[in-house]
Amino acid sequence: RRRGALALAAALALAALGRAPAQDAPPPGPPAPEEAPPEPEPALAILGATVHVPGGPPLERANVIVRGGKIVAVGRDVEVPADADRVFLAGQHLLPGLIDGDTVLGLTEIGAVKATDDTREVGRLNPNLRAERAVNPDSELFGVTRTGGVLVAFTCPRSGLVSGSGALVYTEGWTWEDLTVRAPVSVHVRWPDMAVRPQHGGRGRRGGGPDGDEDDPRRRREEALRALSEALAEARAWSRARRVLVAGGPPDDAKWAALAPVVEGALPLTVEANDPQQLRAALDWAERERVRLVVVGGARAWRVADALRVADVPVVLGPALALPGRDDDPIDAAYGNAARLHAAGVRFCFSTGGNAFATANARNLRLEAAAAVAHGLPRAAALRALTLGAAEIFGVADRLGSIEVGKEATLIAVDGDVLDARAPVTAAWIAGRGVDLTDRQARLYERYRRRPR
Repeated sequence: RRRGALALAAALALAALGRAPAQDAPPPGPPAPEEAPPEPEPALAILGATVHVPGGPPLERANVIVRGGKIVAVGRDVEVPADADRVFLAGQHLLPGLIDGDTVLGLTEIGAVKATDDTREVGRLNPNLRAERAVNPDSELFGVTRTGGVLVAFTCPRSGLVSGSGALVYTEGWTWEDLTVRAPVSVHVRWPDMAVRPQHGGRGRRGGGPDGDEDDPRRRREEALRALSEALAEARAWSRARRVLVAGGPPDDAKWAALAPVVEGALPLTVEANDPQQLRAALDWAERERVRLVVVGGARAWRVADALRVADVPVVLGPALALPGRDDDPIDAAYGNAARLHAAGVRFCFSTGGNAFATANARNLRLEAAAAVAHGLPRAAALRALTLGAAEIFGVADRLGSIEVGKEATLIAVDGDVLDARAPVTAAWIAGRGVDLTDRQARLYERYRRRPR
């Protein structure tokens, strides 16, 4: 009883406090001051440059006005805002930032140091790997790449049959979120070798059986293609089930969720293939599976140019500075690949190659285009493939790839011909923000240039 009486007294006291007169409450404080609207971001005025615009000759002594990271005016007589930060580029060329169509930038640093290599993963089917989340923003290779005018690059892991989801990234930023232009842009497939090579003396057999040799290249190829088709079938079934049963819910299978946009037509497969046999097989398979393709590598794509044009499959060309793929190819097969594809009406862009060794040389992307021009590719087509052509292939042409009103101001200034190795990139901007062009190699050069004598 005593406990009950105490509890009742406490409840009555609390009720009395709740009914306390309003005047006993502390008076309200002064109203919070209204926040001042943010100051408008100052404009950027790039003045007096030779501006390379799409669909026509360059504009001599033209100006480009940028505000909020977007191009707001282009021309000779545009008005320069009073608050603009002015950059004078008289005698220099202003172009869109170059786009490297195939790299492992940010995923590898030193090939011989395994801890710095994030390009490989266990397992055969890994479409759920997200390249952009593994990118190292502090990679020294980004700085080196920027000095060559490459401001955007496709990057993707390289192992297994389905390597992962590729991403388009800037070559400068504080975090992987800052770096990401678009992700995912594709799911990457390493197409199996289609060549049939004879077995000599029974070499390579390991027991065998009624169905033949376990190490038979044909058997391995058929198993790989069957695994690829089964993966797409699983993704289709998963996609249908999600729409019917749990529409709008979180994905419950990361692997099939990554492949679902491919079978639904929202994303292409970037297929790593070089030989005509691989390319023809990939085109036939894609038609049967009703998926979109982008060929990566395409060392001998010129051999199947008509089929690529009819299927409207673009090609991300591998390095042109290479030997012919076969003994019966012309000596300039790699150098003339782009010109032959262009003549056939095939869409293409350039790359420096998706391996750790090539990544250190991604700065030389424009030299790949220069080699193609020296072997028959029209100059305008080469510049377009370095910029707008690549942006179209990767689905970002509404944002990047050309100097037009409304697009991002991701630009480079070059003191001379961009296809001339001697012409330095003097300035760069990513979405209107100035980019540092000092890299590790320049720092080391300056350090040892000033060494004690």
